[in-house]
Amino acid sequence: MNSVASATQAMDNASLSRTHWKVWFLSAMGIFLDGFDLFIIAVALPLLAEQFATSPAELGLIGASAPIGCIFGSTIFGRFTDKLGRKTILLIDLLFFVVFAGMSALAWSVESLIFFRFLLGIGIGADYPVSSTYITENMPVRLRGRMLVSGFGFQALGALAGAVIGAIILKLHPQVDAWRWILGIAVFPAIIILLFRLTLPESPRWLIHKGRHEQAAEVASKMTGKQINIEAVAVASKSSFLDLFSRRYIKRTVLTSMSWFLMDIAFYGVGFFTTIILAAMAFNTEGDYLSRAIASTHGAAVLDIFLVIGIIFAIFLVDKWGRVKLQALGFFGMAIGLLILAASALVVSHGNQLALVFTGFIVFNIMANMGPNPTTFLLPAELFPTHLRATGHGFASASGKVGAAVGIFFLPVLKATIGLPATLSIIAFACLAGFVLTAALGYETKNKSLDEMERIETEMNAAEISLLHVQDDIKRLSNDLKRAEGALHTALQEIKRLKT
Repeated sequence: MNSVASATQAMDNASLSRTHWKVWFLSAMGIFLDGFDLFIIAVALPLLAEQFATSPAELGLIGASAPIGCIFGSTIFGRFTDKLGRKTILLIDLLFFVVFAGMSALAWSVESLIFFRFLLGIGIGADYPVSSTYITENMPVRLRGRMLVSGFGFQALGALAGAVIGAIILKLHPQVDAWRWILGIAVFPAIIILLFRLTLPESPRWLIHKGRHEQAAEVASKMTGKQINIEAVAVASKSSFLDLFSRRYIKRTVLTSMSWFLMDIAFYGVGFFTTIILAAMAFNTEGDYLSRAIASTHGAAVLDIFLVIGIIFAIFLVDKWGRVKLQALGFFGMAIGLLILAASALVVSHGNQLALVFTGFIVFNIMANMGPNPTTFLLPAELFPTHLRATGHGFASASGKVGAAVGIFFLPVLKATIGLPATLSIIAFACLAGFVLTAALGYETKNKSLDEMERIETEMNAAEISLLHVQDDIKRLSNDLKRAEGALHTALQEIKRLKT
């Protein structure tokens, strides 16, 4: 094979090889660390609140610091992923995990913890666009959606592992300073994953777009098991971050960024404070703060199982029902779960209230991870072309983390101001807004080749440009006719004057 089209077609139709599984697993393990490091703070928050006597605003900032860092990490490193390559950023982001997870565990004040969690968030944010782009560009088309969703499912496994490990640490060391072990434990898997990522190849599609055809052919041959030689390579034209807001890409930019923004308001706002919500609504009859913290941590670990169940549904349905249907259905189901959770406050019986609290959380967790949590991660990786894929995903991810920061910061503040039921109801309406947005702008990508989508999108853009040229020509002709009509009218007036 000696053309770009035949090489990428071979990759689209390839059987899964050992290299495919290596690419997928090491990308997914980065997403595992994303979930672990982002959500482990939820286990530590009650202990931090006790040790540092935090105000609601300080507690919100501790929780929101990593997602705020993600905003910068996703935007900056998403763009660098398209310019410098996928493998380079896959390594850089893990260095942030190793250094700043460790520094967070050594924090000596609220301010220092917020700072180190912010820097950790930069690494977490960088991992979203590079991992999704790397998986998308290397997987066969028939399995791309399933591999992306199952890879993203490692976030739920990371969140569950964080809750379980947090519970174990509290069991072994039931002291207020246990949060240091809880936050620092992630350093060890990050080091292991970093070492294994050193052996990964660069994405062949990125190499093709950079004109590095020999390297692209070598990696593609290894993945497909076929001898591939790429002779004629079309080097990508220069692109800009502002291309995301051009007429060509604005609809998909709005769809991917706004739906992720609304999703993360709910998912992180509720997820980060699951232990606190449980302590307030389900375990408020427990004794001291440590008893409530342990009980709510155990409850959060049980509820995280339903995040995994939701992802399992998504893996089997994403290539059957499609991304848009799952995302819309998931947003609607999340709103229902939150309204059930809010309504539990109206129940007098503690047993019935406990049942409603867990029912609401279960519905919310299943529907979030069956729908918009993985699909908001998946869609930007498929909707944008190779030279803008990580840039578009980075902006969408950053928009999501703006929503996460909003949800995390304002939930404890609103809880203290208007109460928990009203706060949960407001978040439910944000989910309904996500449902409407997805239904209005959703564009289905299931079972479509990345190259075919790029070709169709290029042809549509060329047709749109041609139409604009035709419209300009018609406008010029119309102006010429108006000028000719004016000249004729002037001539007739002159003839009439001469006659008189």
